[in-house]
Amino acid sequence: MKNNQSTEDYLECILLLSRESEYVHRVEIARKIGVSQPAVQKAVKILQEKGWVECDGMHIYLTKKGEEYAEGVFERHCTIKKFLILHGVNEMDADADACEMEHAVSEATYQMLKNYVSDNE
Repeated sequence: MKNNQSTEDYLECILLLSRESEYVHRVEIARKIGVSQPAVQKAVKILQEKGWVECDGMHIYLTKKGEEYAEGVFERHCTIKKFLILHGVNEMDADADACEMEHAVSEATYQMLKNYVSDNE
């Protein structure tokens, strides 16, 4: 994992997978993100060192700290996606663009987007 975007992508992926199933496995993360299992293994080790995930050998769980961080990233993603859709972007493109933008926008810009979406839903 080379940067904050990668960390956030892994945390968001684990959050979404944990909503689908009680157990999250490395192979599911690899499939969803589109990376190799060794890449996931390395990322999970880093996430463990930072206190964002725990593993019991086969399963990966977000810690409270990790879940809070992942929820924040996912909220940013959803808000940006809604903003783009409100401005006429199709859902598929809005989702892909939000995935990139969620890591790049400043807090001030995010708050403006959030307020706009809230006022226009």
